[in-house]
Amino acid sequence: MTSATSPAAAPASATSPAAAPASAALTAATPANPFGSSAEALPALPVPALIARQADLRPDALAVTDGSTVLTYRELVDAAGRLAAVLAARGIGPGSAVGLLCAHSTRLVVAQLAVWRAGALVVPIDPSYPRPRIAEMTADADVRLVLGDKALLAEAGLPEERTLVLTERGTEATDGTAPDAADPAAPALLYYTSGSTGRPKGVLVPHGAVTDLVTAEDTVALGPRDRMLLHSTVSFDAATFELWTPLARGAAVAVSPTERPSAEDLVRDVERFGVTAVFLTTALFHHLAARRSRVFGVLRTVVVGGEAISAEHAGAVLRAFPWLELVNGYGPTEATTFTTLHWITRADCAGSVPIGRTFGGARAHVLDERLAPVAPGAVGELWIAGDRLALGYLDRPELTAERFRELPGVGRAYRSGDRVRRLPDGSLEYHGRTDDQVKVRGFRIEPGEVEHALLQLPEVAEAAVVVRRAGQADAALTACLVLADGARPAVETLRARLAEHLPAHLVPTAWTVLAALPLTGSGKVDRRALAADGPAEAQPSAEAELGPIQQVVAEAWSRALERPITDPAADFLAEGGHSLLAMWVVDDLREDLGVELSLADFLAHPTVAAQAELLERALLAADDTPGADR
Repeated sequence: MTSATSPAAAPASATSPAAAPASAALTAATPANPFGSSAEALPALPVPALIARQADLRPDALAVTDGSTVLTYRELVDAAGRLAAVLAARGIGPGSAVGLLCAHSTRLVVAQLAVWRAGALVVPIDPSYPRPRIAEMTADADVRLVLGDKALLAEAGLPEERTLVLTERGTEATDGTAPDAADPAAPALLYYTSGSTGRPKGVLVPHGAVTDLVTAEDTVALGPRDRMLLHSTVSFDAATFELWTPLARGAAVAVSPTERPSAEDLVRDVERFGVTAVFLTTALFHHLAARRSRVFGVLRTVVVGGEAISAEHAGAVLRAFPWLELVNGYGPTEATTFTTLHWITRADCAGSVPIGRTFGGARAHVLDERLAPVAPGAVGELWIAGDRLALGYLDRPELTAERFRELPGVGRAYRSGDRVRRLPDGSLEYHGRTDDQVKVRGFRIEPGEVEHALLQLPEVAEAAVVVRRAGQADAALTACLVLADGARPAVETLRARLAEHLPAHLVPTAWTVLAALPLTGSGKVDRRALAADGPAEAQPSAEAELGPIQQVVAEAWSRALERPITDPAADFLAEGGHSLLAMWVVDDLREDLGVELSLADFLAHPTVAAQAELLERALLAADDTPGADR
């Protein structure tokens, strides 16, 4: 791997003539937690040492389960130690980058802990990523070895000599054990996020930043009686909170074994594992809230993050489940998952819900364009400082210098690009972006990366990507295109070709073809005008008559997409659907027909006719089951 510490070696100095003295910097205090609970004080040790501490204190306590495998704390530490020894024997150590391409299971937890015990850097890889994306990530990070499941490694097309297949517990037999080699200043995780130039950027998160996240006292209180659900993909930085915060504190982690869990799958996981705390992306929370999901009646704590939360949905949940601890979390990957937390009360739901106050070693500074503190109550740009900052961007010194600055009186700080204002009680309120970056279903998206990929298609002459919102709780990534002369491609074709290179969350769900892109007075693309436009009307087509089950499917689609679907050949993705909407259709079909269609099958068979055929088979099988109601 190329030098992982180079981005932080020489932070750029601020060029502004104005200084921001420390005494004037507006930093936040302890989050206002109406529940009055605080987390246990923990020593500031790297995660492997924190978990080894729990293994000494509670060796036989449950650490992690995926429903088929159960590991106590002692078993988790021993398994990670054995695998770390295997990695060391293959030359993996400090300075090495190790990819992790594994399905949700206990193996995933053991493998990540083992890589850290060997002193290496973890590069999480989403199994759903297309081959070119995985190849690009592993090459950019100079990955020495990829750990994972045999089928996923083969599907990714990785060279066999650079892979290691994990066994049931993520281990191989060995006589030795590896020392805990994690250095607080060393990089622990490399998260790839969307890049405005068309190239994803790798964010280097050090062990010390992860330690600060999981050991903060003024955070969500988790203890040995708690169980947290791990359902985020490991390539999403929320997984850092879901996995290592509970394990550092002696709680248990329940790993959702379903790669694409539906809403009902999540509820079942919470119920069967006895989960007390979950993280939900804002979009997922909004949909669960709109349906008054029974999951809120089981949980004690729900942490929400990724986008601005709807006060309406938060209020509805708190009124229906008044005992629930509902926490609004904010933070970029460059500041290790969460920078601020806010415990939402019903009083907050009368207006805009704050993003809260910093916790642990994070610090927030609201500055103007001259990098001076804004007046009290004024809107400014949020600069984040403190112990949870990333080292920078891997091998991107210019980008690192642009976003991470050494500010007089503040120290090293990250320019978030988010506009906020300080409320009288010290908490922060979100007021949008200073640039074109957007959030959709919890994913941070640089429109430039998607536009760059679109412009590689010969049929596309011009492209702009914006977010159009059907309401406060839903958003669609929209591609606005000007086609090349004579080109008349089908949207399905363009989408499929884009999906060959980009992760699913970067593929637009709505498409509009224009004669020309609107421009502002300065000659730039008028993104506000594009975002304000309504979706393009669907082109009429000859439609076959719907059969009885097809009619049920079409009606479920119509409710989710909020427009009539009458063609059995209609494609869910082509109609503007996405994985989150698919979750609700799956649940509706289960309620309407009494049989289960998995989310994976739904997305693999995206037409009305294909889904109706699968459901018909399921109904016939259920009818043939002995003891079934006739």
